[in-house]
Amino acid sequence: MKVKDLLKEEGFSVIAGEEGIDRELEGVYIGDLLSWVMAHLQENEAWITIQSHVNVIAVAVLNDAACILLAEGAYLDEDAKIKADQENLAVIKTTMSAYELAVKLNELMKKNG
Repeated sequence: MKVKDLLKEEGFSVIAGEEGIDRELEGVYIGDLLSWVMAHLQENEAWITIQSHVNVIAVAVLNDAACILLAEGAYLDEDAKIKADQENLAVIKTTMSAYELAVKLNELMKKNG
């Protein structure tokens, strides 16, 4: 499935890095401790977090994440938005909790392959 497939669903909106929505989405990782995420996030995974500063973009790019999913309506700061746009890293916002978001992604990935 591709990142852009998420945007067809209600409650998802891309807020930065729109050029990156054609990335393949092959898994999901949830975490907010950046050093831990840096060690465990895999290539082409969506990263669910509430962290929203520029260092989050750096970790996602370093690990070649498919996208960042901001849960619980977390707000992306302006420096992070600029960096995500430069890196073509899609940042998608939702009001769902991390749990709800993970369940939804599991359903979508099973459906869309």
